[in-house]
Formats: sequence, C-alpha cells, structure tokens
Amino acid sequence: MGDIIISMPKKETAKRIVDIIRNHGVDADIMICSSASTILREANSRNFGVIICSPELADMNYAELADYIPPGFGMIVLTKDASLEIVSDKMLRLVLPLSVRDLIATIQTVLQTYDVPARKKKPIKPKRSPEEQKTIDNAKAILMELKHMTEPEAFRYMQKQAMDTQRTMLEEAQLILLLNNDWSS
Repeated sequence: MGDIIISMPKKETAKRIVDIIRNHGVDADIMICSSASTILREANSRNFGVIICSPELADMNYAELADYIPPGFGMIVLTKDASLEIVSDKMLRLVLPLSVRDLIATIQTVLQTYDVPARKKKPIKPKRSPEEQKTIDNAKAILMELKHMTEPEAFRYMQKQAMDTQRTMLEEAQLILLLNNDWSS
C-alpha cells in the first residue's frame, strides 16, 4: 500500500478527489496538503506513492516541485492546459475534464510503478537443517583449531570464502571438511 498526497487550490476539490479514490477501492493512505513544502515533508517521511496536484501550488509550481520529489514517488498534475510541459520522467499530465476511470487507472499505475518495497522483497531463505548446521559448525571447529580463530572469525572467514568463490556456506563447510580429511589421512 502506498501513499497518495493531494494538493489542489481549493480544499473542496481535494476532498472530492479523496472521495473518488476511496469509493473506487484504491488501497492507499490519502492525505491533503496545502503547500509544496508540506507535500515534500510528507513524501520524504514515506516509502512510495503518488502526488496529485495542480500546476500552481501555494509556494511553488509543479515544475519546481518535480525537482524535489523523493525516490519512490510519482506525480500526476491535473490541468486544463493540454500543452503543459512534462518536466520529469516521474510526472504525468492529466487534462481536465477527465473520467473517473482514467484518474483511478493512472493512480493505480503510478502506485504499482513506485511500489519499490514490494518489488525489492527478497525471497525468504529456508532455514538450514540440523545436519547442514552441524556441517557448518564442524568446519568452524576445524578452522578454530587449525588456524587458531575465534568462532566469529571462523564464521566470517567461511562467509567471505563462500562469497568470493560464489559457493554457499554449506558448500564451503563441506569443502573445509573434505580438505581436512585429506590432510589428516
């Protein structure tokens, strides 16, 4: 769920937009701001979302605002001027009058585009089995004994070796055990 920040010259217009968004089931936190500085403060305290505004705000215009939009936010400018310049790749222009369907579809598209947290979620790694953990612990014990390492040093050593050779920790541990058996024989 993202955030929707709305700023219109008339508060009644902003409230109507909020009602439209809520009535059409858009899953987002919605807030109304009276100035660009408030928009930026709110946007900087959130992860992602969309800013809906008019070309002229109380303290700056849309082009100036576009320069300061934080990562994770897009901007929709509602205007009667079809020639309004697009000043940022984060900006969309919707020409009034427009249909509710177009507004809702545009908002949903922007929210999906900037939903960085959802796209960056890493898959959860499965926990190691007890046998796998025992293999890693045995390899750490060998390093601690042969190389006089502490347990954290042995772990970091194995971790670094695994990263440098593009192996898993388990593969690195198995290699250490195998090499130790070869040396012991």
